[in-house]
Amino acid sequence: MSAVLEMKVRPLGVIGAEIQGVDLARTSEREIQAIKQAWYRHDVLVFRNQKLSDDHLLGFSRHFGTLDSPPNQGAGRKSPPGYPDVYVVSNVLDAQGEPIGALGDGEAAWHTDMSYIAQPPDASMLYSLEIPAHGGDTSFASMKAALAAMPKALVQRIRNLDIKHDGTYDSGGYVRKGMTASKDPRTSVGTPHPLVIEHPVSKMAALYLGRRLNAYIMGLELADSERLLDEIWSYVESAVYRHRWAVGDLVLWDNRTTMHKRDAFDPKARRVMHRTQIRGSGAPARATALPV
Repeated sequence: MSAVLEMKVRPLGVIGAEIQGVDLARTSEREIQAIKQAWYRHDVLVFRNQKLSDDHLLGFSRHFGTLDSPPNQGAGRKSPPGYPDVYVVSNVLDAQGEPIGALGDGEAAWHTDMSYIAQPPDASMLYSLEIPAHGGDTSFASMKAALAAMPKALVQRIRNLDIKHDGTYDSGGYVRKGMTASKDPRTSVGTPHPLVIEHPVSKMAALYLGRRLNAYIMGLELADSERLLDEIWSYVESAVYRHRWAVGDLVLWDNRTTMHKRDAFDPKARRVMHRTQIRGSGAPARATALPV
């Protein structure tokens, strides 16, 4: 029996699926194609019990597109020595007391990775090397399900609106390195994108919110923008998958149709994750077909 026939896709709910029977260190082309098909359907894929070097992680990641260098977070850009396309997410300090990674141990609010740039990344992967005994779970919310749950009148109201995605703060709420703090969403640094977008492959419509902090709906009075955003955000958790990490887990998510967040954990515990990011293949496009 071929390897691809041994691969199993186990749905985890409305969003997410666990892929079983695959060794990501040595995938075949048929397995990659099957993984991509499952990914476009489920948005978030979980692979457990993997044993990956950074070279393996990069090799698997490159099947999905060109890689980005790590984003500029509050702690700057963090990579392992010799691997500039791998991003370290960790609260661990080195011998000089400097963080080896970004995002520390606090809570990371709901967000889409780097949505504040003109062509946000298509996808991200996170691989666990060390995890705390408690906390640090990562949750994923389906933006397709959120849109489908909204009243039709609200969808019609927002379908042609644009939202500015703030670039001042990272998902932990920290000012990005080199940026200046701002409390005015109308003037803060960021990029406008359609509020309702279409996935370039599946053609499914999804909300595209980025993050709540400093978000602004273009052309509205600030108070009106805030009220409308609060209403839209009330549907964000319509379908959520919460991932409880084990060492050797790799999670791949579609950055165009999901948001994710992280729970806080004990700052004395160690958490070390290696992440890759797939460069955006295009700017988010406004949806033409909406949920019925």
